Amino acid sequence: MTADSTPRIRLNIRAKILIVFLALSVVSLIITGFFAFAALDKMGRYAKESSEALGVQAIDDSSAALQKNAEEYLLRVASDQAEITNALFEDTNAEMSLLAAHAHMLQKNLPVAPEIPAYFHTTTPRDPFAATRMVSAPEIIINQSSEEWQRLNGMNDMLRALYQTDEDMTGVYVATDSGIMHYYPWNTVIPAQFDPRSRDWYVRAVATDTQVWSDAPYVDAAGHGLIMTCSRAVDHATYGHWVVGSDVSVTTINKDFMSHTMGGDGYAILIDRSGNILSRPGLSSGTNRWDVPFSGENALSSSDPVLVDVVKNMTAGKTGIARVWFGSTETYVAYAPVRSMNWSLAVSLPVEQVTSPMNKTRNQILTATYASGLQIQDETSQLLTLFSGLVVVLVVLVVCISCILAKIITRPVEELKVGIRVIGKGDLDYRVTIKSGDEFEELAQSFNTMAAALKKNIENLRLTTAEKERYTKELEIARTIQASFLPDTMPDIKNIEIAAVAIPALEVGGDFYDFIPVSDGRWALVIADVSGKGVSAALFMALSRTLIRANLEGKSDTTGALRQANRMICRDAESSMFVTAFCLVLDPARQTFSCVNAGHNPPLLIRNSSGEARFLHEDGIALGVLPEMEIHGEDVTLLPGDLVILYTDGVTEAFNTEYHEFGEERLIQIARDCRSLPSSEVIQHILDAVRAFAGSAPQSDDITLVVLRVKPLTEKSQRVREG
Repeated sequence: MTADSTPRIRLNIRAKILIVFLALSVVSLIITGFFAFAALDKMGRYAKESSEALGVQAIDDSSAALQKNAEEYLLRVASDQAEITNALFEDTNAEMSLLAAHAHMLQKNLPVAPEIPAYFHTTTPRDPFAATRMVSAPEIIINQSSEEWQRLNGMNDMLRALYQTDEDMTGVYVATDSGIMHYYPWNTVIPAQFDPRSRDWYVRAVATDTQVWSDAPYVDAAGHGLIMTCSRAVDHATYGHWVVGSDVSVTTINKDFMSHTMGGDGYAILIDRSGNILSRPGLSSGTNRWDVPFSGENALSSSDPVLVDVVKNMTAGKTGIARVWFGSTETYVAYAPVRSMNWSLAVSLPVEQVTSPMNKTRNQILTATYASGLQIQDETSQLLTLFSGLVVVLVVLVVCISCILAKIITRPVEELKVGIRVIGKGDLDYRVTIKSGDEFEELAQSFNTMAAALKKNIENLRLTTAEKERYTKELEIARTIQASFLPDTMPDIKNIEIAAVAIPALEVGGDFYDFIPVSDGRWALVIADVSGKGVSAALFMALSRTLIRANLEGKSDTTGALRQANRMICRDAESSMFVTAFCLVLDPARQTFSCVNAGHNPPLLIRNSSGEARFLHEDGIALGVLPEMEIHGEDVTLLPGDLVILYTDGVTEAFNTEYHEFGEERLIQIARDCRSLPSSEVIQHILDAVRAFAGSAPQSDDITLVVLRVKPLTEKSQRVREG
């Protein structure tokens, strides 16, 4: 057999393309399917394991977070309650100073006839609150015609007034070296053998020149159970020693101040600097007599070393929290000092009350994690089944497509290739012409449509670019107009430096400041922040600024002017927008100012001499929220070198790339460091600090600053002032 007669399989180009396409497609599908099955199975197992791991992590994180929040809450409660208790005793100290001053005045001047009389226990008044109880030590004969007696009667009205203003008192009184005591309100409980001069509160008050408190609770001779006494000797007494005093019962401390601290099983205790328990739930006099020392409790005597360490921290004036076992109950103990008394207050709460929400959350997360694992397993199985069917469908589809493409690919495509090259060179008017009656003809039509659309889009892009440039110019004009609303120059006020700056976050913003002359040579400094940003905020800013200026200019009643401005803003603004504002009315002649706050960030006052920092008036709601609003002011006296910083939230709420806020503490520190610099340099230091903090993060809100600084005294002015 010759070579020419050797049988060969002859295939046309369409068949060859079909075979090659089918082989490549089927092999690719098989390989892809194998790896996809393996990947899906692995992904399902990984998802289930990850879900379980995330559940465990969520349990740990939530438990730690709940425990931390509970401890912070207890510590905050202890600190707050300590401050409240501190305020109680400071008020009592102030009342005793007032009463002692009144007694000192009566010794120098004969009093007018008192409104309420003083009675012995043998005479019962119609109303015990309309008389004082007159007590005399045993074997003391009272001379009711003596000057001391008359002046003691002058204390009656003051004792009643002080008692009526302080509902926490159980009694208030004055006692003398002559053995006489006037006690308000009148009662019959004080025994006949009672001698005030022998009582600890009297002896200790005579020995010092300030208020003294009882070292420990003791039984009241007037029948009020366990009490604590604050007493003070009258300065420079004419008739020997006079001592004024007031009693606060342990029951009152427990009920009115410490019993509201915690709910449930929580309670509070109060100890002195030696560890003696001054107040706790259930502490009472029992059957103890008034003339027998009360045997109290000392927390340092506990056998629990952990509790003793806690008590030592409390007596050292520290603030903290610890876990202590009381019997079989583990308990949180949070403590904080009562600083004016060198005492300490502690609140306790069983740990179980804190951990029960954590256990509940743990069980919920475990249940959800188990359910998620089952759901992931079911979904993975369904996905594998679906993918298997999809592979079969794809194989069939590839066979069909291969057959179709084998018929199409052999058709001429050169025309399309030429068209692509021509259009690629920039001739968008060129059109491809194919009359095959199949998809290639449609493709040619689509190609032609694409060329026309491309030409149109290029033209639209040109027009859009021109429109954007026009809009940018208009915004720049709007920004220039808005900037013209702000004062061009700072007001020239004697002994006062003022500097201000406004930096919008967008082309235009909603912050503004203004300097408005009011009556009697005073100036109103206004800073405001409109809700929102951009054009709408800028328009609302123009309205608000105009109304505030129109109502403040030349007016003496600034609060009334702001109320009227608020009504006009509520009436004219229909966009549900509002504006926060702070108005500071400066009196240069007196170097004082009054201020009102309408929902704005409270300005910062830095005292130059001490560096003390405090925020001004914080009350008030924004303008434009309610038609009628209450506005209360605050008066502040300025000293040479003092610094006042008015700002918007764009300063303290500036974010860095990690979404941390600049915050008030950084502002306070910068202000303290720069308090001796001119106002303009203070502003520059604050802006530099904000920009350095934000870094590459974009400005998130408008930034506005107004800095007022009282010029420090020159050496000549200082000598004149001291002279």
